[in-house]
Amino acid sequence: MTADDGGTRFSEQHGTGVPDALQRLWTPHRLAYIQGENKPEGEASEGCPFCRLLESGLPDEDTLIVARGELVFSILNLYPYNPGHLMVLPYRHVADYTELTDAETTAVAAFTKRAMRVIREVSAPHGFNIGLNQGPVAGAGIAAHLHQHVVPRWGGDANFMPVIGHTKVLPQLLGDTRGLLAEAWRRS
Repeated sequence: MTADDGGTRFSEQHGTGVPDALQRLWTPHRLAYIQGENKPEGEASEGCPFCRLLESGLPDEDTLIVARGELVFSILNLYPYNPGHLMVLPYRHVADYTELTDAETTAVAAFTKRAMRVIREVSAPHGFNIGLNQGPVAGAGIAAHLHQHVVPRWGGDANFMPVIGHTKVLPQLLGDTRGLLAEAWRRS
């Protein structure tokens, strides 16, 4: 085991193959996402992970729900692109943006604006990506329940790790991120 100048400890992995001097960041928790675990089949709400969380009776801390409104709620993305990546969803199980009522559309917009303010307060991002992926072909991982992504961005956050290594390094645990955002949301 060796240490770099910053005190990080590295250990050499022995096994088959030719050593390549690369360090490995193992993220086995992402295998569930890659394999589509817990993704609903079809449009029914019974298999929807968002609806299951809402019906679970678990406290918001355990479900990663950041805030609740009358018609919509915000929840952290279980597979975030960046720390603070959350989603705004209607409680009602609808798949398409055009299926939202006018009141739900307004609530999604208001919650998105508030989410941006809260994330700015907590982590001072340089910008945001905000968007809806409508349908699997457009990149919606859970197409059956509409959700709008609010992704904080910082200069240089798309470094070699996701581009070359297909790995995202997140410096904060989801529970810690949720706690900070939920507290800031209550204060806002």
